[in-house]
Amino acid sequence: MTIGNHLAELHGLPAHDFPQADEKSTDGLPPADSVAWRISVDSYESEEEWEDAFARFAESIDLSQVRAIIVGSWSDAYDSGPEPVLEALIGAREKLTALRAVFLGDMVMEECEISWINQGNVGPLLDAFPGLREFGVRGGQGLEFPAVRHERLEKLVVETGGMPAEAVRGIAASDLPALGQLDLWLGTSDYGGDASIADLEPFFAGTRLPSLLHLALRNSEIQDEIATAVASAPVVARLDVLDLSMGVLTDDGATALLAGQPLTHLKKLDLHHNYLSGAVRTRLHDSLVPAGVEVDLDRDDADEDAEDDGTVWRYVAVGE
Repeated sequence: MTIGNHLAELHGLPAHDFPQADEKSTDGLPPADSVAWRISVDSYESEEEWEDAFARFAESIDLSQVRAIIVGSWSDAYDSGPEPVLEALIGAREKLTALRAVFLGDMVMEECEISWINQGNVGPLLDAFPGLREFGVRGGQGLEFPAVRHERLEKLVVETGGMPAEAVRGIAASDLPALGQLDLWLGTSDYGGDASIADLEPFFAGTRLPSLLHLALRNSEIQDEIATAVASAPVVARLDVLDLSMGVLTDDGATALLAGQPLTHLKKLDLHHNYLSGAVRTRLHDSLVPAGVEVDLDRDDADEDAEDDGTVWRYVAVGE
């Protein structure tokens, strides 16, 4: 599966596309604080660079009222990183005083496949906007996430087909006292996802994330190992939502999860896109649903493909 739809909302605000250069008119735009503004240029052979589109945006919209910005495609994202984008946003930080949410790289497959998106160092952006409540980024190639301290960030989403271990370690070493939701798509080694269970240990402990209530470690080829570690992870006792979906989760991981600490306090356990047998799915349902836990066991498009020699192939939900 690939990414087929743009974000519909960010930070509780509906997404609205700022007109591209060839759309001419900017008349009739919604109030600056009423939408999440998506600013994009053509991915291929664009006649306008993203930073120029942002300059038009700054001339048309009161930046002091803007609450959320969705960075869509920039020119040649399959070859070029977002450095000019980041420079433009950081350069406007004194005007973007109400900015509370940024998503970097809202591109669908026709614009740039998730594992082809070139990213960069997002640390300076977080440093420049201490008032951010929500930050998201799509694409793992070249992604850098150095350890940061951010007092107000409440939601962090990193969507990749392969997340570099160094970036995982940077997030794990960050001090994020207000973070309530962490969502990491770890991906596969084929696309640079080389994080190990040891890299994830700080998330299992949760000591740097004292406010965490929603933990998603998903879209991983090591989903069984993650589930096994989560079974005894201290952080689980205070979670409302545990999300281990979109990866290669088999009976081994799910059985370890069932044999571990109680999960009946959860509001939701998300395991959609899985490779579980009917018997294990029934055990999960019967163990948790009567206790009031919402359990998502939708297989999605997950399936097992066997070669003539009996080799079975299993896939994460989002790779390329």
